[in-house]
Amino acid sequence: MAWMITGAALTLASCSGGSAPHDQQAATLPPGERLTVALADTADIKTLGAEITTRDQAQALARIAGTLTRVSVRAGDLVTKGQRIGSIVDSRLGYETSAAGAQIAAAQAEAARAHGDLARVQDLYSHQVYAKARLDQTVAIARAADARVAAARAQRNASASVAGQGAVLAPATGRVLRADLPAGSVVAPGMSIATVTAGPPVLRLALPESLADAVHVGTAVMVAKGDLPDAARRGKVTQIYPAIAGGQVQVDATVPGLTSDLVGRRVGVAIEVGHRRALLVPRRFVSTRYGIDYVELVTRDRRRSAVAVQTAPAADPGTLEILAGIAPGDTVFAPGRRK
Repeated sequence: MAWMITGAALTLASCSGGSAPHDQQAATLPPGERLTVALADTADIKTLGAEITTRDQAQALARIAGTLTRVSVRAGDLVTKGQRIGSIVDSRLGYETSAAGAQIAAAQAEAARAHGDLARVQDLYSHQVYAKARLDQTVAIARAADARVAAARAQRNASASVAGQGAVLAPATGRVLRADLPAGSVVAPGMSIATVTAGPPVLRLALPESLADAVHVGTAVMVAKGDLPDAARRGKVTQIYPAIAGGQVQVDATVPGLTSDLVGRRVGVAIEVGHRRALLVPRRFVSTRYGIDYVELVTRDRRRSAVAVQTAPAADPGTLEILAGIAPGDTVFAPGRRK
């Protein structure tokens, strides 16, 4: 019986002596960097879509009714302000101009006869044949004939001026977005012949009206990676339109290097809409395996355990926000790095 008690004691001593090195090894962390996570102020980011457009879009409109006889531009062409991009012809204006020319000829003939009568009356008046009243009457008739000549000429010039308005001119320097009407189309005054970009390219965002007070001029805007070159990803809000339509407010943001080659393209953007408290850790503390993000959590007994966490992008590209998995006060570990 005594030998059994002695053997059991030796067995317990052997087990106790064997576990000590294991505990000492578990309590020793490899070289690396530790970080105690805590709540910190961060920008509240709202992700939404934006459209590449220009600050304004100018319309080349038809100024007269008639037939569009020529269109010299297509969508995508570059034009300069005042460039002639089309012609509208109204055959009726030609007849009106011809009629005005005939009226000028008739008025000039009448004026020539009136001035001839005036010359004869003045001669007879100087010889005291006619009275002063007859001379005054003849002068008035000659002046009226001259006025009719001037009116006929003004009417012809007006008709010619209307015909000249058949030239369709580019309203601004930019790129043609639309030129849908083909040559031979019948147009009316005010119809759009072409649409031309005007002003610098911008990103136009439509924000919910609940965020209208959270955005101001100068707010940072980040374009999603891959939608634009890296040099044209960061920008800021430059204009907030003072009107709400359909529960949305329009906001324009400028981005350096943005071009108007693809007006109307949709890109993803992230915009700051305020500040809040969040758990932030540098990206080097997070590893991804099989599509799941993990952090190395240091327990109180200095052991390491891989914990799955839910992350989200933060305002700083080198930082991730931890949504779930760890709590403030926990210590995370990045092996292989020293602080």
